[in-house]
Amino acid sequence: MARIAGIDLPKNKRGVIGLTYIFGIGRATAKEILAHAEVSEDKKVQDWNDDELAKIRGFINEKLKVEGALRSEIQMNIKRLMDIGCYRGVRHRAGLPLRGQRTKNNSRTRKGKRKTVANKKKATK
Repeated sequence: MARIAGIDLPKNKRGVIGLTYIFGIGRATAKEILAHAEVSEDKKVQDWNDDELAKIRGFINEKLKVEGALRSEIQMNIKRLMDIGCYRGVRHRAGLPLRGQRTKNNSRTRKGKRKTVANKKKATK
């Protein structure tokens, strides 16, 4: 079983797909990693030998920021935006969408479950 950056890669998948299980590595980066390590993209993870695995692991460790380090950097960037009080930081703090989406109808993912607000009753004469 191939273990890279603390993640067990699925052994029955192609290498280019298996690498995307690591946070911070997408399809394009996975192709770049395999090209640098001179491993075929179609070769399954279980068929990688120790030398190929060492090349892949070495490239990821020295050139890329993945998993915990990347997650913490993202959190620090969000915290910085909130601390300086910029628009994006304010939207993060309020739990609203930050990239210009409208919030009247949708944006349930950011806002969460609906909170029903009751109407004021009209005074009867």
